[in-house]
Amino acid sequence: MLQSGNSVTLRAKGNSMLPFIMEERDTVVLQKVEAFAVGSVVLACLPGNRYVLHRVYRIKGEHIMLMGDGNLHATECCRREDVAGVVVKIIRDGRVIDITSSSQLFMAALWRKLLPVRRYLLFVCRWWMRRDRRMKKR
Repeated sequence: MLQSGNSVTLRAKGNSMLPFIMEERDTVVLQKVEAFAVGSVVLACLPGNRYVLHRVYRIKGEHIMLMGDGNLHATECCRREDVAGVVVKIIRDGRVIDITSSSQLFMAALWRKLLPVRRYLLFVCRWWMRRDRRMKKR
């Protein structure tokens, strides 16, 4: 569907993109790949026909290094041709977030620079999520 120019909306699965995209809370809108850069969130096909939705961390020629925002050091590598789509919007609680806006790009760039302390920030984020789930069950 993406290759034919249609937008595709998918429910987020997993928490590898914390804190920007969360499982059970967010839906992402993907579009056909026109262009992407470091900082873009892409859907890529990895070996074994496995798809991941991660941020572009580095581009070197035809090779792309991906890393989830919720990861501390794990990366995946793919080629440009393996990128199936680019996330343009996140739908959260009925609100539409344009991740190509300057404020979202700034937050993503800042998060990347915080990689050395990301472990502590993610600990707080996951603690907050567990707390929220317990509060909703009451």
